[in-house]
Amino acid sequence: MIEIERVVREVLTRCAGLPAGDGVLPLEGDLFAHGLTSLRAVDIMAALEERFDVEFPDEALNRETFRSVAALRDTLVGLGAG
Repeated sequence: MIEIERVVREVLTRCAGLPAGDGVLPLEGDLFAHGLTSLRAVDIMAALEERFDVEFPDEALNRETFRSVAALRDTLVGLGAG
């Protein structure tokens, strides 16, 4: 799971410009409070789908899924990423 967290943080920094490096943004830190937008969430989703060869189902396309590094990590684990 640490590898997934690392990749999620890299994608957040690259696709959304968030200071998501380890130790900068808490695992449960609210990404929207740190500047994540719905448009950037789509970019993040696409990058994570490509990196982990998964597809976010429609029911995962909500604010809760993109709420935090932990929420994204848990969603990816549930989709079989690894």
